[in-house]
Amino acid sequence: CLIEKFHIVLKAPFGSCAFAVLDLSERRIENMADFAAVDGDDLSKNRSLFLISELKRRMKAEKKAAEKDAKTKEQEPQKESNDQAAQKAFGMDEETLDPNQYFKIRTQAIQELKGTAEDPYPHKYHVDVSLTEFIEKYNHLQAGEQLTDIVLNVSGRVHAKRASGAKLIFYDLRGEGVKLQVMANSRSYKSEEAFVAINNKLRRGDIIGVRGNPGKTKKGELSIIPIEMTLLSPCLHMMPHLHFGLKDKETRYRQRYLDLILNDNVRQKFITRSKIITYLRSFLDQLGFLEIETPMMNIIPGGAVARPFVTYHNELDMKLYMRIAPELYHKMLVVGGMDRVYEIGRQFRNEGIDLTHNPEFTTCEFYMAYADYHDLMDITEKLLSGMVKHITGGYKVTYHPNGPDGEAHEIDFTPPFRRVSMTHDLEKIMGVKFPPTDSYDTEETRKFFDDLCAQKGVDCSPPRTTARLLDKLVGDFLEVTCINPTFICEHPQIMSPLAKWHRSEKGLTERFELFVMKKEICNAYTELNDPIRQRELFQQQAKAKDEGDDEAMVIDETFCTALEYGLPPTAGWGMGIDRVAMFLTDSNNIKEVLLFPAMKPDDNKTSNVVTTNFKLMFC
Repeated sequence: CLIEKFHIVLKAPFGSCAFAVLDLSERRIENMADFAAVDGDDLSKNRSLFLISELKRRMKAEKKAAEKDAKTKEQEPQKESNDQAAQKAFGMDEETLDPNQYFKIRTQAIQELKGTAEDPYPHKYHVDVSLTEFIEKYNHLQAGEQLTDIVLNVSGRVHAKRASGAKLIFYDLRGEGVKLQVMANSRSYKSEEAFVAINNKLRRGDIIGVRGNPGKTKKGELSIIPIEMTLLSPCLHMMPHLHFGLKDKETRYRQRYLDLILNDNVRQKFITRSKIITYLRSFLDQLGFLEIETPMMNIIPGGAVARPFVTYHNELDMKLYMRIAPELYHKMLVVGGMDRVYEIGRQFRNEGIDLTHNPEFTTCEFYMAYADYHDLMDITEKLLSGMVKHITGGYKVTYHPNGPDGEAHEIDFTPPFRRVSMTHDLEKIMGVKFPPTDSYDTEETRKFFDDLCAQKGVDCSPPRTTARLLDKLVGDFLEVTCINPTFICEHPQIMSPLAKWHRSEKGLTERFELFVMKKEICNAYTELNDPIRQRELFQQQAKAKDEGDDEAMVIDETFCTALEYGLPPTAGWGMGIDRVAMFLTDSNNIKEVLLFPAMKPDDNKTSNVVTTNFKLMFC
């Protein structure tokens, strides 16, 4: 054998610090017996035998390692070939097809199963535990452990399928925001024929049922080892991979179901939205409020300053308006003796669509007898601060008003909230003295605010009424200072036709709006309960409407008649649930917190939106 640069160090006898080095550099030894003679005349026989034994051991180990490497290299092409064959056999090579081709092939395959014993759309499948419960119950198992005495049924959607040879297939099963691995092997399955048949049928996106044993792989991943798998509902389209996700916003909003399948963070947003409504309902119930329902179609559009949607009732042969607010109905119920009422429901306003507005939106409104707007400010602070802490664990939330790539802002919901006066604080910020508040209904005051807007470069489209001009000034100079929750209080009467006049300042009302991150989320006031004064304000609104203000109110004689029977001192409150959800889910677009937001009709009206626009999903 040829030994290259092989050194053996021999320790000297005990107590000696010297040691010998035997250098066998490029020396050929014909047999082991000769080894004792190689530069080792001075070595003892025992040491020679040790060297021979050590050399034999090392040569044997090297030979074994070389044989193992050669065998591995020989098996690699075969294993790769087997995996490729398994992938082809179990349909995973179909991922390379054009999406339209995939849809056609898959539809045909499922069609052939209908009417057979393997119906792809069974009527029922019994599920023993959810995926979440399965994970919580069996995550303690040790690596390699399998509970063969426990058999359970679970179900979920297949998000990934991986073949490791012809007899071992892995699936990623997802549902309820969690993932569970299915480790399907022919040895544990009820029969090898059934194993091959079911794995040939299943594809990514399918909803399946799995009956099997809990266990963990040797690497420690929790799995269910199936005895039987059942196709419950096939996915006919080629599913986008989770790695890429679904990012195109148009596709996400139009096909929210696909968005929810692929993006778990979207699911979490709507869970948070549900928690907001649950907390709100519980909070009001504990204060003794009664939940009510009021009409969504009305003879006149009342309760707010907004442009309504119009519909038509065929049987009554009359035009109706979708509700813009339920306020007037609620106050009529308080007249009837229902002192504390609330409603969570949809409102409809035929106005613009932007990042914070949708024509159809959700609000909560409540009305409380024997309370005023000061009481409602205290209630609002308790409600919102408690809600934020309950949902997020603290009073502070991080928000990106310009999207996830923009600057982050911290919003602090710790009570008490800041309070500012609309007119007085606006005067301070602008450095301008306004006309007396009791003259806001005059032409001179209107012209003053008209000139002020022009001077400050504040845009206001016609009609340029005092209310609209002042609202624009507040938006440009006061609302922009409201990052943390801020009450803007004491609005002029011309901006608040349903609010009660201020007790000490003429021309103003006992009203507040709560702003967060420059956006209004709440509106409340002490309710006007004088029927004569209410009629006068309705008439002013009607005049503004005649002058071209489409959002002005009309006179509601039914409501005025109800006030004539006596409305007790009452305070009313409303909150936009969509905007609160935006802040608590860090969403800068209202469409992110609406399951099905308003969208223009899709130009591509084919049924295969996923396949025809498949490439757009990864933009």
